[in-house]
Amino acid sequence: MAHLVFDNDESRQLRDSAREHADAGDTLLAYVLENMASEGIDLDKLTPYEDIRARHGLDSDGQQHASGAA
Repeated sequence: MAHLVFDNDESRQLRDSAREHADAGDTLLAYVLENMASEGIDLDKLTPYEDIRARHGLDSDGQQHASGAA
């Protein structure tokens, strides 16, 4: 089981960024940053970028494929 944990300075920076995003109204990103600062990241639960691209129909540049193109 791989788990990424941030040191105190990195955690502080994540929390500072979370507060800035919360103040700007981006509460979802603020929540994610605060959660990362406090709990770290469980690397076994990550979804590979290739899987995300395939699920959302994105090409290698992150652009969505045109559906029904001839």
